Amino acid sequence: GLSRGFMDAGFNVVLGVDFDDAALKTFKENHGDAEIMKLNLFDHSNLSYITDYLNQHNIQIDVLVGGPPCQGFSLAGPRDEHDERNTLYEAMVKFASITKPKVVVLENVPGLLNLFDGKGAKRIIDDFSELGYKMKSKILFAPDFGVPQIRKRVFFVGVLNGIGDFEYPVPFVEKEHYITCEQAIGDLPSLEDDQGSEVCDYTTQPTSMYQELMRENSNKLHNHVGTKHEQKTIDLISMVPEGKNFRALPEPYNTMFKYNEALTRYHSKKPSLTINTGHRSHFHYKWNRIPTVRESARLQSFPDDFVFYGNKSQQYRQVGNAVPPLLGKAVGLKVKELLEKES
Repeated sequence: GLSRGFMDAGFNVVLGVDFDDAALKTFKENHGDAEIMKLNLFDHSNLSYITDYLNQHNIQIDVLVGGPPCQGFSLAGPRDEHDERNTLYEAMVKFASITKPKVVVLENVPGLLNLFDGKGAKRIIDDFSELGYKMKSKILFAPDFGVPQIRKRVFFVGVLNGIGDFEYPVPFVEKEHYITCEQAIGDLPSLEDDQGSEVCDYTTQPTSMYQELMRENSNKLHNHVGTKHEQKTIDLISMVPEGKNFRALPEPYNTMFKYNEALTRYHSKKPSLTINTGHRSHFHYKWNRIPTVRESARLQSFPDDFVFYGNKSQQYRQVGNAVPPLLGKAVGLKVKELLEKES
């Protein structure tokens, strides 16, 4: 999502690096002529494969973007200061020290700023500062930038000394005009009578500017496949009012769950809650099922021409782990502005 956002902001995305085959295929198919590399970046010696590739093709990169795994910092999972995934950003530091891109952009969960007394955030800033980057961090709220989803991310942007000052994008959507779930996904087939398919036709016209934007470069609907729930699950969901969760159920169902967001039904007139990686706790505002991969992608601001690959759980994970492309684009446009001034 971050790289797609930068691509939509006018950048040429040249390479995607990951260790997940399905995610790599999705990246390759959705970023023009970009290449992919499957590498284990816990082993920093593997960075030589990237630098060799760039040298071989005479590519000088301007911007390095990354979203290292944040499970060790996330509020949704166990918080472990020594989780080895927290150190994956070190591969970005090492790579920046070798290639010296003009700008580095790293995103993560906002909890990173405070957890473990802010040690993680301080270390990221210190490590890049030592390489000559002027670092700025800021939490951005996705609905402020046209994303129909309550999602906060912290961005760290570092600019090489002497290039100029980076200014974060300013919100351009006011609270009363946030894009709602209905405006985002209301045009998609209900799947009441069938489970849909990986590729199908649109059955209605768009009913909002946001839907028109999402459909702009697509004449087919991808990844809109329903989930067959057990009847008891459907019965429970059907009792949850719009915008409420399991606590709105009659006894004894209202004490059955420990997870705060269990059986949450989206509200048609509000943005969705944060899209997760397929925990099956959120439900469509109208239909008694979890959102499809495409509905989740729409709520993340992935356009309909962005197709997800892999099995359904892999697709959900790719959507849930992503930065909303419209948020990435807002940051990308400000980075582009800075680099164009510099040149």
